[in-house]
Amino acid sequence: MHKENECSRKDRCPRSDELYRFATDIDRCVKVISHPDSIAVSAHSVPLLLEVNNVPDLSAGITCSFGQQAQVEGHVNGNRVMCLSPAGKEAPHIPEGQDWAGIELRLNSKETGQMVGSTEVKFYNCSTHRTCLSCVSSTFRCHWCKYRNLCTHDPSSCSFQEGRVNASEDCPQLLNSGQILIPAGVVRPITLRARNLPQPQSGQRGYECVVHMQGSSHRVTALRFNSTSVQCQNSSYMYEGVKISDLAVDLSIVWNGNFIIDNPEKIKVHLYKCSAQRDSCGMCLRADRKFQCGWCSGEGKCTLKQHCTPLPTPYAGRWLDLSARSVKCTNPRITEVTPIAGPLEGGTLVTIQGLNLGLSFSELEGNVEVAGVPCTPQEEGYITAEQIVCEMAEAPRESAPGPVMLCVGQCRPELRAQSSQMYSFVTPSMLALTPGRGPESGGTKVTVVGENLGAGSTVTVLFGNQTCDVFRRTMSEIVCFSAPSLTGAGPVQVSLTVDRAKVPGSLAFEYIEDPTVQRIDPLWSITSGHTTLTVTGTNLDVVQEPRVRVKYGGHESVNVCKVLNRTTISCFAPSLKAEYTTDQETIKHVEEFGFVFNNVQALLTYNNTSFVYYPNPYLEPLSLTGVLEQKPGAPIILKGRNLVPSASGGARLNYTVLIGDVPCSLTVSDTQLLCEPPNLTGQHKVLHSVCGSMPGLG
Repeated sequence: MHKENECSRKDRCPRSDELYRFATDIDRCVKVISHPDSIAVSAHSVPLLLEVNNVPDLSAGITCSFGQQAQVEGHVNGNRVMCLSPAGKEAPHIPEGQDWAGIELRLNSKETGQMVGSTEVKFYNCSTHRTCLSCVSSTFRCHWCKYRNLCTHDPSSCSFQEGRVNASEDCPQLLNSGQILIPAGVVRPITLRARNLPQPQSGQRGYECVVHMQGSSHRVTALRFNSTSVQCQNSSYMYEGVKISDLAVDLSIVWNGNFIIDNPEKIKVHLYKCSAQRDSCGMCLRADRKFQCGWCSGEGKCTLKQHCTPLPTPYAGRWLDLSARSVKCTNPRITEVTPIAGPLEGGTLVTIQGLNLGLSFSELEGNVEVAGVPCTPQEEGYITAEQIVCEMAEAPRESAPGPVMLCVGQCRPELRAQSSQMYSFVTPSMLALTPGRGPESGGTKVTVVGENLGAGSTVTVLFGNQTCDVFRRTMSEIVCFSAPSLTGAGPVQVSLTVDRAKVPGSLAFEYIEDPTVQRIDPLWSITSGHTTLTVTGTNLDVVQEPRVRVKYGGHESVNVCKVLNRTTISCFAPSLKAEYTTDQETIKHVEEFGFVFNNVQALLTYNNTSFVYYPNPYLEPLSLTGVLEQKPGAPIILKGRNLVPSASGGARLNYTVLIGDVPCSLTVSDTQLLCEPPNLTGQHKVLHSVCGSMPGLG
């Protein structure tokens, strides 16, 4: 009902039969449209024509109010109302980072004193835009004055008509000119493509390039060739960091001091140093060709060609780059070989790391020997100049240890390398494994003991036909985790291969039935946990590092267990973290309760129990001062709450109270501990413990 402006039954709406007095459909609700619907903040008393649809007769008069401001007279003409916008000082505050703020314009009936309808009017500020593209992309009527470098709602404020910009394609802006590469410290110009570059007017300064790098700015005079091209004049740019091979830095083109040309492509200048991280010929020639770096043999460093000083000796003065035919880096060097032992049967992948190890994979093919045995380079493991991975061929039975030897392309002295490390041929063997049994579900951590087990590159341990996942290995042992059995309970043969060598042995591992849990006592703890739980079941002695777990409030907590024998495990109940148990005084039923027993998934959630947590016991201070004066031999009463859990079966917590170092005899109820103290005199600290904690009381 528009008269009272509230939801109502028709029979309670006065004059409801009159047109637009009572609306029964959303399309019949009052709708207010403002022309215009946005105003510049600097514009004062702008007439707003408000078209009001689905409204009763407005001839009794309308007032207008913006936000919380006072009502002013509205001029009514049929279903149209004219209101004046507020003065500039009364315009709404525009938040930082935005160019507008909205305010509610309310139309109020003089007849009823109620609001008839409302609409939002936006107040905008073009001057918040600092660039042309941002300005003309505004949703409001903003114009860019390119000769004044400002955004305005009033195009007449621009210096002259050709300086007004209303469309993004007319904005002065830089265009993508391709990647700009500048060697650090080298004098170079920078030429940029652009669009609509203004010609500075009388009294205005020319163009400059501003390169922003490592916290400082470097200004260089620029030349505007025409509206589509500008060039930063010859200059050099240097950055700090001997290990930074290339650095992308921001570039701005400005004119008249601080008028910035838009850079929509975010064009940067890429500065680079040939010598950074390229202290060998191979590393130098690995650099991207776009940098035009090469190896200056005479100076032993990576440089641009113009920085390589020619020497009298033709070879020593050479500048090497990949554009030359058959270019090779001399003096290859091997720094590390892994592994340094493997089986005679071969198949070992030997990784050779070093310097100047070729510029292409083809240079190494057929040119690598390890301890006198051919080693075939593998293309997938090759890293230009840095790393070779090769596969060992089978070695003769009496092969002796020896170095890695290789040639890069040709076996000339300057293209040969020999390792200082020696590679040995060994025979791996298996002697024992522990433990010798584990659950069918797998997950048992098994240690295979033997000799030369760390040799080679790839080791496979099989329990029957199932892989034992290798965790670590040394020359004397392999540690792996058993997979689930495919054949149920029973012994399986253990086999071992090292690369192509099949290691002899007659070891066996026995899969036994998964452990089960039959009983848990007690079925409760307190919130802080650590209650001792006795777990009985079958085959519990094969469990390694057993743990008990609970889930409450979507969060999991675990605690440790200890295997006592085949049928018994002792666990400490997990604690419920305080941040997930906001109510500390209620009984909590956990969502999940179970055990982490190797890889036995069936016990992760133990469905045959409903484990509960009772509130932690609380003991009050002995006195306000913390000191209790007591006659020798008189009983000490420690008051508190939750001292006896309300679990069935007469549940009790184990309390210990010490007077000094001497325990006292206790009688426990839900609200107090009665301590029969030893016959002591003087002042003694009183300590109590429950479930492993021991806070002081006085």
